[in-house]
Amino acid sequence: MNKVGLMETRVSSAAREVIISGERPTVLIGERINPTGKKKLAAALAAGDLHVVRAEALAQAQAGADIIDLNVGAVGVNEVELLPMAVRAAMDAVDIPICIDSSRPEALEAALRVYKGKALVNSVSGEERSLEKVLPLVKHHGAAVIGLTQDDNGISPDPARRVAVARKIVSRAEALGIPRSDVVIDCLAFALGANEQSGLATLETVRRVKDELGVNVTLGASNISFGMPDRDLLNGAFLCLAIAAGVTCPIVDVARIRPMALATDLVLGRDRHARRYIEAYRKRLQAKSP
Repeated sequence: MNKVGLMETRVSSAAREVIISGERPTVLIGERINPTGKKKLAAALAAGDLHVVRAEALAQAQAGADIIDLNVGAVGVNEVELLPMAVRAAMDAVDIPICIDSSRPEALEAALRVYKGKALVNSVSGEERSLEKVLPLVKHHGAAVIGLTQDDNGISPDPARRVAVARKIVSRAEALGIPRSDVVIDCLAFALGANEQSGLATLETVRRVKDELGVNVTLGASNISFGMPDRDLLNGAFLCLAIAAGVTCPIVDVARIRPMALATDLVLGRDRHARRYIEAYRKRLQAKSP
C-alpha cells in the first residue's frame, strides 16, 4: 500500500471539514485576498474596508475554492489589528476553512484567537526565528501549517537543499508534538521568465518531498508565469504537472484554474465516473446561457 498517498491533513471551519490527501481530489486554496500587486485591494485594506474581503471570499467559494487564503499585508495596515477582523469578515461570508496568511507571528496569534475551527497557517519557514516563533503558535491553537522551503541562507535552486529544509521543518514540528500530517510543504515556484529551469527544479522538489517525507504539498502556482504573456496558459500547464508530481493543495486563482485541476484529477483517476468534471462542465454551460 502507498503510505504517501494516505497522509491526510484535515482543516476546518465551524461548519465544514476539508481533507487534503494524495488519494482525494485536489484541494484548491483561493489566492485572491492578497494585496500584493493589487492596488485597489491594498488601498481598501489600508482604509479598513472589509467589504472587499467578504465579496472576494464569497466569489472564490462560489468559483469552487475549498479553502480561502487570507493575507492583509499592505503598506499602512496594522496586521495585528486588521487580520483578525478580516478573518471574522471572511467567516461571516463563507463556511469553508481559511488559510491565515502572514509573515508576522503577532498577527497570526491574533487571528488564530478568533478563528472558529482548525486553521491552516501560512506560513513557517526553515529560518530559526520563524521556527521558534510560529511553530509554538501552531501547536497551541491546534492548527495545520504550511512550511516554506527556505532557510537562513535563502531559497536554494537545488532541489536537494529545499528537501533538506522541508525535512528540518517537519522534524522541528514533530519535536513540538505537531503531527507530520499537519505540516504541508510549499516547494516554492519561481518565474520561468527569470530562469527557464525553475519549473523543473520545483517539480523535482515536489516529487522528492512527497516520496521522502510523505507530507501534503502546496505551491503558489501562478508565480511560475510572473512577467510572461498568456499567464493562464503557463499556469494551467504547470498546475497539471505539479499535481501529477504530488501537489495536493495548490494556491491558485480558482475561477481561472479550476477546470484544469478537475481535468487533471480525472486523468489521474481521482474523479469516480467523471462526476466532478461533468458537473463543473454543466455549470459552466448554464452560466453562459442567456
